[in-house]
Amino acid sequence: MQVLQVQLEVRPDPTEVGRARRWARSRLAGSGIGVDEPLAETLILLISELVTNAVVHTGCPAVLRMRLPDVPDAPEEAAEAGPGTVRVEVADASARPPKQRHAGDDATNGRGLELVDGLADRWGWQAEGAGKSIWCEVDRCEPGVAAVAFDGTTYEDVAYEAV
Repeated sequence: MQVLQVQLEVRPDPTEVGRARRWARSRLAGSGIGVDEPLAETLILLISELVTNAVVHTGCPAVLRMRLPDVPDAPEEAAEAGPGTVRVEVADASARPPKQRHAGDDATNGRGLELVDGLADRWGWQAEGAGKSIWCEVDRCEPGVAAVAFDGTTYEDVAYEAV
């Protein structure tokens, strides 16, 4: 399976978060992930959190990258396409590592990386040049394959399960 990588430069301005979400939705749709699929909504939320963190906490420009399973040319191939992993990365020029906080019930912020941790299948960060890159991955399940929750309950066509 081939992979398509796309990227968007983001200015250090909070209004860029909405632009990043709109851009990501169009790229997801172009890769065969419908904007109304639960997978797409999860990815948009993850992108929103990572871009917000970069814009708010660094004050530096950032780059949003998405690695998507490539779109097959023919509709028949799309039906046969297996699962793939979608990777989202946000790179910025700040070398300060991300810090996962545990916000109190009354706090109005501080839950971003907790959301990423709960929704992504994997996430992490690494140094990149003089700055860093924070990434997360969500596995795309093959349609029709049952997912089994920890309690033994079977769910059909589940793209992810957040607990």
